Amino acid sequence: MTEEVNTGGPQPAPAVSVTGPGEGETIVLGSTRMRVLEDGSHTGHRLAIAESVLAPHTQGPPQHRHSRHDEGFYVLSGTVRFTVGAEVHDATPGTLVMVPPGVPHTFANPTDRPAVMLSTFTPDFYVQYFRDLEAALAGGLPPTPEVTLDRMSRYATEPAADLT
Repeated sequence: MTEEVNTGGPQPAPAVSVTGPGEGETIVLGSTRMRVLEDGSHTGHRLAIAESVLAPHTQGPPQHRHSRHDEGFYVLSGTVRFTVGAEVHDATPGTLVMVPPGVPHTFANPTDRPAVMLSTFTPDFYVQYFRDLEAALAGGLPPTPEVTLDRMSRYATEPAADLT
């Protein structure tokens, strides 16, 4: 059985999405503030983008692997320390870190200054993880690695247990 596609008339142009300064959904995860610029609803769920501000001395999540999405990080200001397996990279403004599925990684801000990075998620479904984690923390759960990993597991993400 095949589907027929209606091409008999003009198709509506995709809507352009504009998220201005101060707009977008805000998600607070402990000392990290995330602003969702695109949650996938304007990209056919192919791409989500978020801006994250990491407070000084912010520990990131436990090292983990995604099985269903790529994650990109572009450092806008400050220094973000990426740990990828056993390798450590201190990323400064202008640095892009792309993490394909299956690669263990984490990040942190080990400095005395805030750090800002732009993150991409392809496809978009991982944005819901951040919403779920924020709800868990607001519900009184402590921001422990166990709580974080429990929420990650719901989004095709697992701990990099072989590195602990």
